[in-house]
Amino acid sequence: MASFHELVSKQTTDMHSDNYIFQHRIAPGRRRYKRVETPQGVSVYWACQKLEDTARVRDLSLGGLFVAAQEALAVGATLKLDFLVQEGTIRAAGVVRHAEPGRGMGLKFRSVRGEDLQHLVELVNRLSALSSFQPAQEGKQNDRIRSRCLTRFSK
Repeated sequence: MASFHELVSKQTTDMHSDNYIFQHRIAPGRRRYKRVETPQGVSVYWACQKLEDTARVRDLSLGGLFVAAQEALAVGATLKLDFLVQEGTIRAAGVVRHAEPGRGMGLKFRSVRGEDLQHLVELVNRLSALSSFQPAQEGKQNDRIRSRCLTRFSK
């Protein structure tokens, strides 16, 4: 039986792929990563099939985000996400984990482009410094996050 901690497989399916997939198994009601509140002006462009929009990011973690939206997508819908922040471009894929019409959607990261992972960590760290939350793990711990939390996958 698997523990409630994050489970990760070490499978490379494409040597040329630059995408990483997050694989999580978490106890109900417990978060693997601390969330940080985001200031006004942090937004994400998302696309799901033929729908696309830009939404304000309300909070963010290394595991996902909550975006403000009047109309929410269905739970389980997959999206492409693009952030343009001072740390650089962050491209990711996500899935809707919960939806609150009139309020927004909780999205879980399914994958983050390899070169964009560091930008995501830097963004969470910068936002952590602006709030009362703990910063994301830095330095050698990032290598451990990468080796424990990420699996390469093909497009």
